[in-house]
Amino acid sequence: MTENDNLQTPNIKNNPKIMKAWALYDWANSVYSLVITSTIFPIYYSIITTASEKSEYVEATGQWIKVPVRNMITIFGKEYQPDAIYGYSLTISFLIVVLLSPILSSLADTIGNKKSFLQFFCYLGATSCMGLAMFTGMQNVFLGLLFSITASVGFWGSLVFYNSFLPDIATPDKQDALSAKGYVYGYLGSVVLVVICLVLIQVFAKDAEEAKFYTRISFLLTGAWWFGFSQYTFKHLPQFGNVKDQLPKDLVLLNYKNIFLKHEEQGGVWEVMKDNISFYKDVVKESFAELFKVGKKLFADRNLKFFLSSFFFYSVGMQTIFLMATLFGKSEINLAQDKLIMTLLLIQIEAIIGALFFSWLSRKIGNKNVISITIVLWMVACLSAYFLNKENPNVQMQFYVIAGIIGLVMGGLQAMSRSTYSKLLPEDSMDNTTFFSFYDVLEKLAIILGTFIFATMIEKYSNMRYAALSMTFFFFIGLILIRFLKVKSTKEEVPTH
Repeated sequence: MTENDNLQTPNIKNNPKIMKAWALYDWANSVYSLVITSTIFPIYYSIITTASEKSEYVEATGQWIKVPVRNMITIFGKEYQPDAIYGYSLTISFLIVVLLSPILSSLADTIGNKKSFLQFFCYLGATSCMGLAMFTGMQNVFLGLLFSITASVGFWGSLVFYNSFLPDIATPDKQDALSAKGYVYGYLGSVVLVVICLVLIQVFAKDAEEAKFYTRISFLLTGAWWFGFSQYTFKHLPQFGNVKDQLPKDLVLLNYKNIFLKHEEQGGVWEVMKDNISFYKDVVKESFAELFKVGKKLFADRNLKFFLSSFFFYSVGMQTIFLMATLFGKSEINLAQDKLIMTLLLIQIEAIIGALFFSWLSRKIGNKNVISITIVLWMVACLSAYFLNKENPNVQMQFYVIAGIIGLVMGGLQAMSRSTYSKLLPEDSMDNTTFFSFYDVLEKLAIILGTFIFATMIEKYSNMRYAALSMTFFFFIGLILIRFLKVKSTKEEVPTH
């Protein structure tokens, strides 16, 4: 029996051990999302790139506030704000993922080793997180930005293959709960590690320099956590992929063991290399053609067309706000660093509740209605953020309420989006990696568009409130489009075509 024949045996789908192993990867990799993307690294980057602080008097409140004076970063003779450079680095990482995802998913489906690709990106991300510990000051700021980019590529690249396992290992009636379980594991794991990091930074550190040292230790812990806990996933998760017969004589670049062979039976090293080069050229050419073909196929299905269109628009708002939340809290209401981190922890805890609650609610009223409710709540949060006034003495409490709403709907909308898409796909398809690659590319394009619009609004109006307001438009379009989704029942969300 071949490996592919074995993939179709009944013990693969809904196997408790395999589903647990899949969900635990969220526990492993979500520490990147909270520690590196949302809390400790952005704050550390802000501290490192701040030259000094000056005091300014606010007449409306009668108080003095501290305003940071930032070190400008020079690139090709031109100076840039460090926050802008950080934003550009994120944009670069998402562009890399958008370009690589179709190629890599095509390779995974062709060779039948998408678990190996998941491992590669996991190790790239985990190693890069540990590399951030070498970022010690302005003298090596570009090293920090480089590892920030590669960590982002590792995280988002691994999600292409991770998400594509969902329909392979669970039947449609189990996918909502399993998707939510993964997010809950992720939120719990990331909160645990952030608490450990905060204890190191705020309790063990005796001064500012020691705090920086323990912050860099936190980056090492993040990479080690991601690397270590993922081993359970890799031990129990099976390989999947539609292995083709037309493969090179030896896959040199994807199998390091073949690099140093003489390849005498295959005509020698150069013959094998020529065969490899031709193979990879064809993969690159065919992968983008396949991406457009898959997109055309997906959008030919009425339900998938409206879901993916809605997903793109509400992802513009959801992912952009998540990425910019730390900067919003610091810039708009001058929230202290410890309060900002606690707020982001609140968002994570709320997200756990949201993922579980909306997974339960989807069984009562259906995925379409749950997604609609979460989008409406996102719009409420955006509008509330626009009306925040730093001169209001209750502004911090208002910010906490908004953060609570965002946390609740973020967990629910992410989990429901992944499982809804999974259930709309053709069942038992061997193209799931390619389908989820398209899903992932669509999400990254939404992030690129959202962050660009957000930055443009900040530049034009010199505050983030208008930028937050602009995201309401994208949520509104997403809400309209998701209402066109047609399903038969609320219990299993069986699509009609």
